[in-house]
Amino acid sequence: MSDSLNTDIRAVLRDHARLPVDIDSLADDADLFQAGMSSHSSVNVMLALEEGFDLEFPDQMLKRSVFESVSAISAAIGELQAQTS
Repeated sequence: MSDSLNTDIRAVLRDHARLPVDIDSLADDADLFQAGMSSHSSVNVMLALEEGFDLEFPDQMLKRSVFESVSAISAAIGELQAQTS
């Protein structure tokens, strides 16, 4: 996926994930939950992603694995954007 998408995702994570570490210190495939993101914060991240990217995550995507890393989020957003274009 594109670097700009990952940059935008990292900005959302910086504002909403409440990570105890700098998001920029984590690799794209680093587990955000292991890095300290709570399930409550992941809901805030999901809502901010929906607003920021003007999309809606369908019920089948509302699972931990979709939000566990920048790479996973990027893949999910790419899939949703491909369906609507």
